[in-house]
Amino acid sequence: MKKKIVSLLLASSALIVACNQQNQSATAPGASATSPTSTAAAVSKEDAVASVNGQFISKADLKALEDDIAQRSHGQQNFPKAQLIDELVQRELLVQAATTKQLQETPDVKTQLEMARRSLLAQALIKDFLATNPITDADLKVEYDKQVGGQDKAEFKARHILVKTEDEAKKIIAELDQGKDFADLAKKHTQDPSGKESGGDLGWFSAKQMVAPFSEALVLLEKGKYSKTPVKTQFGYHIILREDSREQTPPPFDSVKEQIRPMVQRAKVEAMLKDLREKGKVEVLYVEPVPAPAAAPVAAEPAAATPVPAEAAKQAAPAEAAKEAAPTPVQTTPVPAEPAVQATPVAPAEAQKK
Repeated sequence: MKKKIVSLLLASSALIVACNQQNQSATAPGASATSPTSTAAAVSKEDAVASVNGQFISKADLKALEDDIAQRSHGQQNFPKAQLIDELVQRELLVQAATTKQLQETPDVKTQLEMARRSLLAQALIKDFLATNPITDADLKVEYDKQVGGQDKAEFKARHILVKTEDEAKKIIAELDQGKDFADLAKKHTQDPSGKESGGDLGWFSAKQMVAPFSEALVLLEKGKYSKTPVKTQFGYHIILREDSREQTPPPFDSVKEQIRPMVQRAKVEAMLKDLREKGKVEVLYVEPVPAPAAAPVAAEPAAATPVPAEAAKQAAPAEAAKEAAPTPVQTTPVPAEPAVQATPVAPAEAQKK
C-alpha cells in the first residue's frame, strides 16, 4: 500500500516556513506586499529540488522535512523523496496564495506566527545550551552509579505456603518439623493458585518486590531454612522456605549509558530553567476566579384561597351538611406484616491472592 503523508504531522513545519517568510518579506527592501514569492536568501537552481512560480525549494528544505518526520515518527516512517518534494510543492503553493491574499497580516495569523517564533527561540536556546554544555561520560557515570546504587542487589529464591488462619499455618509447620516435604505440603494446602502446581515456588525476586512482613522474615532466614512461626500479611498466613540467594549483576555502563543520557539532559535543562527563574523577576498576575455561592432556594408562597361566590356557597352548603350527617366508617386496626426473613450474612470474599 502506498504511504501517504499526514498533513497534520507537518503543520508545525508549515507554520515555521510561513513565519520565516513573513519576517523576510517584512525586512526585505523593495519587497512587494502582494508578491507571491518569498524573499528568502537566494537559492541557486543547482541547490534546488523544485521551483514554484520562480521560487526555488532547496535541498536543505527537503532535508529538514525528512528530519522532522523521522523525529516525530521515531524513525518508523520513511517516505520516498518524490512524495516529500510533492508535499513541499503543495505547501509552497499554499503559502504563496496566502501571501497574495495578505493573510499574514490578519490578527489571528499574526498571533500564531508570534507563538511559533517564541517556541522556536525557546527550543533554540535549549539546543544551544546543550551544545555548549555537552553531556560527558563522567555525567552519565554519576547517574549510572546513582541508579545502580539505589537498587537492591540481593535476589532470593523461595517457596511459600499461604493459608487463611494462624492455626492452619502452625499445623503445617509441625508437619515440616516431622520431615515432610515443603513442596508437597504447598500443593496440598496453599491458597495461592499458582503455588498449587509449582509447590509454592516463587522463583527469583528482590526483597522490595514483596510486602514488608514477608520480605523481613525472608531476609532473616538462612539458606534451606523455613519460618518456624507463621508470617502474617494482608493475604493471610505464610510459611516461607528460603532456598537460595545471590547478588544481582548490574548491566555494564557502556550498554546503558545512552538510555541514561535523556535523564541527565533533562536534569541539566531543568537546572538551567531554575537558574533563569531565580535571576528573573516573575510575577504571576492571573487569579483563579472564585465561583459565586449558590443562591438559597426561595420558599414558594402559599397559594391564596380562591373566593367562593355567595350563590355557589349556598348551593354547596347542603352537600357539606350531607357529608357531616354521613356515618363515620369503622376504623380497622391494621395487622402488622410479619418481619422479612433476615438473610444469613455472607463471609467477605478472600483477599485477592498475590
